[in-house]
Amino acid sequence: MLDRKPATDRQAAATGPLQGIRVLDLTTTILGPLATQTLGDMGADVIKIESPIGDLNRQIGPAPRPGMAAFFANVNRNKRSVVLDLKQPAALDALMRLVDTADVFVHGMRPKAAERLGIDYAAISRRNPAIVYGSASGYRHDGPRANLPAYDDIIQGECGLAGLVGKTSGEPRYIPTVIADKFTGHMLASAIAMALLSRERTGKGQEVHVPMFETMLSFLFVEHLWTRAFDGDTGTLGYTRLLTRHRRPYATRDGYICIMANTDAHWKALLAALDIPEACADPRFATLEARARNVDELYSIIAERISHYGTAELRARLDAGDVPAGAMNTLEELMDDPYLKDTGFFHRYQHPEVGPMMTTAVPVYFSETPATIRTPPPTPGQHTREILAEAGLSASDIEAATTDSWSKR
Repeated sequence: MLDRKPATDRQAAATGPLQGIRVLDLTTTILGPLATQTLGDMGADVIKIESPIGDLNRQIGPAPRPGMAAFFANVNRNKRSVVLDLKQPAALDALMRLVDTADVFVHGMRPKAAERLGIDYAAISRRNPAIVYGSASGYRHDGPRANLPAYDDIIQGECGLAGLVGKTSGEPRYIPTVIADKFTGHMLASAIAMALLSRERTGKGQEVHVPMFETMLSFLFVEHLWTRAFDGDTGTLGYTRLLTRHRRPYATRDGYICIMANTDAHWKALLAALDIPEACADPRFATLEARARNVDELYSIIAERISHYGTAELRARLDAGDVPAGAMNTLEELMDDPYLKDTGFFHRYQHPEVGPMMTTAVPVYFSETPATIRTPPPTPGQHTREILAEAGLSASDIEAATTDSWSKR
C-alpha cells in the first residue's frame, strides 16, 4: 500500500471510506460535480478549482445570494473552492503545486481543451505519476467524436432514450431529469474509486475516462438488446413490458398507485386482491412467459380493476399479499413524507453566509466508515489562500497566482 500523507484537521473530521484522499475537481455543471461530491461524501478532501467566472451552475435556479444557486448547491457540498485563471502561467504553476499533493485529478473537458490548457493526462501524470486522472465527456476520448460538444439532452436523444419514451407517449421526449449526466457522474465516481483500489495494490496511477454516449447505451441495452443478444442483426430490440402504453401508475378512485408484480406468487396475490382470482387460470396469464407475451391485455385488465378501489384500501390489500406496491408521490408530497422524515432524508443546516439550507442525505450505508456531510457548498474562491498555503506556496506566490477578485477576498 502507498504511504499516506498526514491528514489535515478537515480530513480527520471525515469518516468515509475515502478519508485521506485528496481530489482536485476541475469539473462544472452536473456530471463532474456530482461525481466529485460523491467522493467528498465518502470522506475525500475535494478541492474545487474554478475559473474567475465560476461554475456556470452558480447562476442556475433560485439563489439567496449571488453565486449560490440551487443547482450548484445540490452537487457541491463537502468541497473547498479555489479560484485560478489557468490561462495565466502563475495560476497554472499553482495548480501543479496542488497536483503534487493530490491523489485524484478530475475534469469534464473535451480532450483538446485539456491539452491546450496543459492539464491533459500526459502533463499531469508527468508531475505526479501515482495520480488517478479521471475525466468524462460526450464520447470516447480515442474515437472520431472525441472533441464534439455534448450535454444531457443531446445524449438522451442520441442514445435512443427520447425515442423509447416516444414509443409509449406517441412523441419523442426527454425524461424530465438529467439522467445521462447523473448516471455518468456516478459511473465516473465508481471508476475513480476502482482505480484508487488498483493503485493501493500496485502503486500505479492511471487514466480513467467515462463517455456519456457509450455509458448510456450500456445502461439502456441491459434490457432493450432483447432478442439481439442471441440473434445478432436479425433479432428485435426493446423489452416489450416496458414499451406497453399501459405500463404507468394506475389511477385509483382517489389517486394513483404503482404496482410491480413479478413472480407467479405476486400475480396470484394481485389478482386475488382485485377480486379476479379466476384470471390466474387464463392461459394468457398463467405463466411468466405468457404474461410477457400478452402484457398489453393483462395491464389493461389490471388498470380497469384498480379504478374501482381507493388508494389506501388497495395498498392494504396488496401489502397483505406481499405484492410490491406504492402510492405515486409528487415532489411536493415527498417533502412531507412520514417515512423520509423518520429516516432523516432531508438534511437541514445553516450556511455561514447564505443562511438556512437543505440537502439530501447520503443514501449509501457503511457499517465501519460512514459517509458524512461535513461542509456546505463553498462560495467562489472561499478557500483559495488557505489551500495554496497548504501546498507550500509563499505569500508572494499566492499573490501572483490569484489575479481575480474572488480569490483575493
